[in-house]
Amino acid sequence: MRVVSLVPSLTEAVATTLPGLLVGATDWCTHPADLDVPRVGGTKYPDLDRIRDLRPDLVLLNVEENRRADATALAAAGVPIRVTYPRTVDGALTELADLLRDLGSAAEPHWLTEARRAWAALPGTPVRRRAVVPVWRRPWVVLGADAFAGDLLHRLGIANPYAEQPERYPRPSLRQLRDQAPELIVLPDEPYRFTRDDGPEAFPGIPCALVSGRHLTWYGPSLAEAPALLAAQLADLYVAH
Repeated sequence: MRVVSLVPSLTEAVATTLPGLLVGATDWCTHPADLDVPRVGGTKYPDLDRIRDLRPDLVLLNVEENRRADATALAAAGVPIRVTYPRTVDGALTELADLLRDLGSAAEPHWLTEARRAWAALPGTPVRRRAVVPVWRRPWVVLGADAFAGDLLHRLGIANPYAEQPERYPRPSLRQLRDQAPELIVLPDEPYRFTRDDGPEAFPGIPCALVSGRHLTWYGPSLAEAPALLAAQLADLYVAH
């Protein structure tokens, strides 16, 4: 098969498990580090003509990562597409297994088996910490309801006050964020690159955890190491004064 991936985490999953299938990926597909395939632009505005020229048997997309308009245009041009939409860790593991099997993997890859074990080994009732999870600023955007990253953090003991709201990515003001009385602020390094110098200063006196956005939001080989890595990062707190 000839596969084009417009989803960075799926690019990593396919390239790691079935080398040679990928014939195209986005500019944001940074893993594996040695991936050498034609690039087709960004995840939001890919070069559709370039994709068609690559003659793919399948294009991989995701509801959150990619635009419906691009999926519709590819399908209308006769390009087979597969759209993923995991909203839980278990859902991601199942979708990955189904995808890789359908692409020709004879057995479940080692990294996927390790991911299942790593997530199953977590305590069933971890100590909960009330936390807000910004994913952007200017304006502030936070993790809300029914999101894969939200389920992942819930398993690691994070209680997100915005998880019960109807919006998947609410846009509260900074004052509204502070009014949630969070015990913790979780700041990933993507899609917005929060750092010690950019983010914590907005929440003086509140502990902040700087975490890997890839391990928080990607569903692929990173899932195997995500529980241990994120748990360590959630315990390594920084307080701006």
